[in-house]
Amino acid sequence: MTRTQAEGRDSVNRIFAFLTGWALTLMATASASAQEMSEGVSDGMRTPSFPVPWQLNLQYPVTPIAEDLYWFHTYLLWITTAITAVVLLLLIWVALKYNSKANPVPSKNSHNTLLEIVWTALPVLILVAIAVPSYRILYDMDRIEDPELTIKVIGNQWYWTYEFPDYEIEFDSLPLTDDEIDYAAGQHRLLEVDTPLVLPINTDIRILFTATDVLHAWTIPAFGVKLDNVPGRTNETWTRILTTGKYYGQCSELCGIDHSYMPIVVHAVSKEEFEGWRADQLAVNSTQPDDLNRLAALPQE
Repeated sequence: MTRTQAEGRDSVNRIFAFLTGWALTLMATASASAQEMSEGVSDGMRTPSFPVPWQLNLQYPVTPIAEDLYWFHTYLLWITTAITAVVLLLLIWVALKYNSKANPVPSKNSHNTLLEIVWTALPVLILVAIAVPSYRILYDMDRIEDPELTIKVIGNQWYWTYEFPDYEIEFDSLPLTDDEIDYAAGQHRLLEVDTPLVLPINTDIRILFTATDVLHAWTIPAFGVKLDNVPGRTNETWTRILTTGKYYGQCSELCGIDHSYMPIVVHAVSKEEFEGWRADQLAVNSTQPDDLNRLAALPQE
């Protein structure tokens, strides 16, 4: 081995050691972040849909679909990291081993049947490994055969309307203005509403989506739910909330000048609490008397 080749090998070893240390540090940080999120929820944190310091992953999942998406995201991250590391090491190896100083006489090989088979078959196998779980999750997200509860989410400019077709319950959920936010009570600007959606945990819930005017998108990251509300069309998905708490979301479709004033708040409660809420809703007029006044008071630009 020549001196140049030895120096090149030492350089590759140092780079490999650096990348290995970096990867181990990233894994340790991610593990600590995941543990911190899990501890936060288990300790009774009422808003697990918020990020935590040093969080390196998605929001904490609280539905089966969100858990699958969380797993699939991590699965893809490992695949892309492995591909990136292999390509980077190959580039470094080629640059050091086959430069003009280390290899003054270039190879004249133009074909390698085995190598060509490998670099054709390997990407196909990687795509299959990605497609199989991806299609399974897409299939699971589509719809549910026997829902225990059905809700209808209607997007309006710029607020949400919720209907419970089985119970004849309907109400508007309007955003709170800045002067209505109670920061002392833990409320958050641009994320609170006057009437949150209340849903029971451990219940298969079918969600229907439509709109009255333009495209909207009802999105709650912790649920793994993000679907367009299209005028004249009904989209459908389902969810099953596993953890009680207060979950936030926002409209994820550019729907007009007040797009940023369309927050979503869901209170996930026990089935007993939900039955009490449902009874209260049936006992009063489902449409709040001051909704028209509140709509007129919403910020306009």
